[in-house]
Amino acid sequence: MRGIAITLVASLCLATGCASLLARRDGRDDGDGIVPERTMLRVGVGSPIDTAPLRIAVADGTFTRAGLHVELVPEKSDADALSGLTNGSLDVAFATDVTVCHAAASGTALRFQAEAYTSTPFTMALLTPPGSHYTELTARKSPKIAVDDLNGLSVLAVRSMFTTAGGDPSDIRFVRYPFEQMQDALRDRSVDAALMIEWFITQTQQALGAQVLADSAQGAMMSFPMTGYASLGTFAENNPRTMALFRQVLTSAQRRASDPSVIRQALPELSGIDDATADQVALGEYPTSLSGTRLQRVADLMHSSGMLANRLDVGSLLPRATG
Repeated sequence: MRGIAITLVASLCLATGCASLLARRDGRDDGDGIVPERTMLRVGVGSPIDTAPLRIAVADGTFTRAGLHVELVPEKSDADALSGLTNGSLDVAFATDVTVCHAAASGTALRFQAEAYTSTPFTMALLTPPGSHYTELTARKSPKIAVDDLNGLSVLAVRSMFTTAGGDPSDIRFVRYPFEQMQDALRDRSVDAALMIEWFITQTQQALGAQVLADSAQGAMMSFPMTGYASLGTFAENNPRTMALFRQVLTSAQRRASDPSVIRQALPELSGIDDATADQVALGEYPTSLSGTRLQRVADLMHSSGMLANRLDVGSLLPRATG
């Protein structure tokens, strides 16, 4: 669910002070003596909100102090992320959990390494143009809805929202727009509604006066796992201590990011949005564990909605014990 042009800002964070936001208060490192097989990882990054803890922990030197140099590599899309893994330009990719499950079900040997972001109310929502008469989700017979990926998290979310509201998801006409173009599509009424994520929701409400038609955080989509980090299975098997160290440091960073002010203060540098927008965006949650039970919800909803022909056992995609 990416489609967002990313600008790396680690050096800017260091220069302006946002790197200190996640600095350990006790001065200790987060590696706990783990000796990795390799000391450098190339990690893909997408949405600045979803990947904020990782970005800040890299910028403030937390990974380096733990013995792991992390190079952040911008991703333009989930397809870009997966191709980076397969062509060797990435060691760990950031993507929606839906994309990882799709790829795994299609035969790509992947391993989830960490969960990045979980939805909460209004982190993902359907917006309509100002003054639109489309005010109830199921009121329009065949609504035209903008999504960033015709086979991704956005479609899964919209179908689930319609099902929860008692509508028929098969009536929806999906059209693909990058998030950056959805505001214009609403303005000229090329679509009836657009499924957006933050900060695009807040910006579109401020700039256009768009209205929220429906929030995604309901029914099967309540507290839904949105994005995560994954590697190829062979890479994970060959570098178990490296990946264990990556998970451990990231978990610490995600734990510190449970304070919303940490993310809000960093967002202007991470994303380029202004302070006022950063203060108003709805923030999701940053999981501090890798839960097969939680991720199984993604695969099961994909299966029940027809996005996966067969049920996927997410347990087979989790890291194996290092012994």
